[in-house]
Amino acid sequence: MVEPAKKKSLLTRLRTRYFFIIRKEDTFEERFSLRISPIALFTITGGAIVLLILLVIWAVAFTPLREYIPGYADVNMRKNLIALSLKTDSLNNELIARQQYIENIRRILSGEAPKHDTLAQKNHTDTTKHTTTFVPPSHDDSMLRHSVEAQNPYNVSVSLNKNQDKSSGNSTISDYFFFTPLKGYVSNGFNPSAGHYGIDIVSKENEAIKATLDGTVIVSTWTLATGNVIILQHNNNLVSVYEHNSVLLKKEGDYVKAGDVIAIVGNTGELTTGPHLHFELWYKGNPVNPQEYMKF
Repeated sequence: MVEPAKKKSLLTRLRTRYFFIIRKEDTFEERFSLRISPIALFTITGGAIVLLILLVIWAVAFTPLREYIPGYADVNMRKNLIALSLKTDSLNNELIARQQYIENIRRILSGEAPKHDTLAQKNHTDTTKHTTTFVPPSHDDSMLRHSVEAQNPYNVSVSLNKNQDKSSGNSTISDYFFFTPLKGYVSNGFNPSAGHYGIDIVSKENEAIKATLDGTVIVSTWTLATGNVIILQHNNNLVSVYEHNSVLLKKEGDYVKAGDVIAIVGNTGELTTGPHLHFELWYKGNPVNPQEYMKF
């Protein structure tokens, strides 16, 4: 019987209303008064605390204030880091590809086989998979062939064989008609003993540089020594080099015809003293004098 009385007394005291009065010290004049019970005071205080906590959580979750809290990173910074990481990976791949291009050019100019030649590997694989067995002609068939060829002096097969020999790489450099890449004055001639493997052609500014033969652009880049340089690969292990250009008009992989404009005369790179074209011609890994095959 005692505990219910105590509980009733505590509940009654919590529900009992009290006056909260603020008076002036010297005159005891009433300034503010509030009639409130303890349970109402606890309820109002608890609700205010809960509301304050909710406001803090909202501010941290949906406003930039969370950046000032230790452990939270800037969202834009994370996006920028991801973008920079992707760009770095792309630049690394591009650098590896350019290094492979330069290594292949070096090997071509030195007469070696290029590395990473996937087309050659594919062709090698195809030839190993598909082999053809040729049956030698009979004696009667051979005699008939010789008889027909002897009767026809204008045999079409002879001219076809010559064309096949030229296209297959059996022709010499003298069999080609070279297009002059730039008309001008040759200021420095071909001198391999001095390390000058081409000729320097001085011409007017903004003159167009043309491809000397049909071919494919295998290098179109900038180097510290030669500036803007473009290199073409032609048939029969012929390579032409064009250095110190101001502008490159073709990119790697482009196929060009003889006489197509590929660059503009310039003065780029450390190994130059004025606007000119340094032109090199390589045949089967050896430099040749361009002035022996074309007029400038």
